[in-house]
Parts: sequence; C-alpha cells; structure tokens
Amino acid sequence: MLFALGEPVAFVALVFSFLLGLALRAVAMRFTARVVGLGDGRPLVRFSPRHDIDPFGAVAAAIGGMGWGRQLTVDEVPRWRGRGRAAAVFAAGPVACILAGELIIAGFALVHPTLALAVLNPGEILRGSPMPIAEQVTLSLGTGLLAFGLLALIPIPPLDGFGILWNALRKPGPSMAWMRLWFEDKNIGALILLVCAFFPTLYPILMRIIDFLGILFLRIWA
Repeated sequence: MLFALGEPVAFVALVFSFLLGLALRAVAMRFTARVVGLGDGRPLVRFSPRHDIDPFGAVAAAIGGMGWGRQLTVDEVPRWRGRGRAAAVFAAGPVACILAGELIIAGFALVHPTLALAVLNPGEILRGSPMPIAEQVTLSLGTGLLAFGLLALIPIPPLDGFGILWNALRKPGPSMAWMRLWFEDKNIGALILLVCAFFPTLYPILMRIIDFLGILFLRIWA
C-alpha cells in the first residue's frame, strides 16, 4: 500500500479495503462455524482489531500491497462433524472477500465503462493507478478485497488455504505435520510471505502472485 502514497485517495481506499477484508473474513468464518455447528456456544464475536489483525500480515499489506489476518489454526476448527464443515469455515472468509470485491468491481464496470479493467493488473491498482477520484476509490476498494481473498486461499500457513487443504485430506500425513511444524509453529510461512512482500523492491513477488491469481477476476468485467 505504501506504493500508493503518490495517489492519496487510492491509498486511503486500499487501507480501508484491508480493514474491511479483515472484518468480512472474521465475521464470515465465525458465522459459518455457528451455522455448521462448530461454534463454541458463546455469542457471535464481531471483528476485533486486537484478535483479528496479524502484525506480519499488516506489514505485508503495507509493503507488498496486501496482507492477511490472524491465523485460524486447524486445531481451532474440529473435524468431528465432518471434514467438509471444517473446510467450509476456512473457506468462508476468503470467499466472502472475493465475492464482495467482485460485486464492487462489477458495479464499477457498470457505472464507469472505461478500459481500466481491460488493461490494468490487480498489482497496478494496488500501487495506486491514477484515474478520476470516484473511479479510483471504487476500483481500489474492490480490487483490495479481491486481492485479500485470493491471497488467503494460498495453501500454506498462516493463510486460510492451508486449513482448506488440511481438511480436504482424509488423514493428513507426516508431510502435513512437517509443514505445520515449520510453517506454522516456527513461523516460516509468515517469513516466506514477508520475503515475497519485500523483494524485489520495485514489484514484489507477492504482487506478481496476486496478479496471476486475480487477472481473470478483473478481465471478466472488461
């Protein structure tokens, strides 16, 4: 997001999109856990910055364009009622953000029929692409939510995609246990993501990953 400081309006919209992504993810996952019967019985907890913001994810968002929320470990979502229900909890947050982002981008395409969606990549928008203010706010907000959800689906800790992968397996084997040990317990996953957010400095690897994952989601509205 710091790359967008040259476009203050886009920068503010991207910061808001990250915070909104965190909130949508938290509420969607907790709501889904309650619906599928995996809640803990306590009242539904709403978004809490203290509990839902991951410091490493916030740094990655600032430097690499987008970050992630506090990790929900596979130990926090029991499989005793079925692997599908547990996987649904992990998928709910990213999917909610992707759908919200696509809805905003679709509205942008209807109200502002420009060529922006046909020529811009998600990473370019996350860096603050110059355009009229109303278009800049709408597209930055939608792309930010889209990028947040797509990044979360990558199947390595601390991202939610790992929880989906874990529950897709009938019996996670030693390789998955090894991945949990190093990527989750020893924070190697967060370290790798931070390296991807920092290097190379002109266009970080994390931005390229978001481009690869998100380009089709923009082009379908062009």
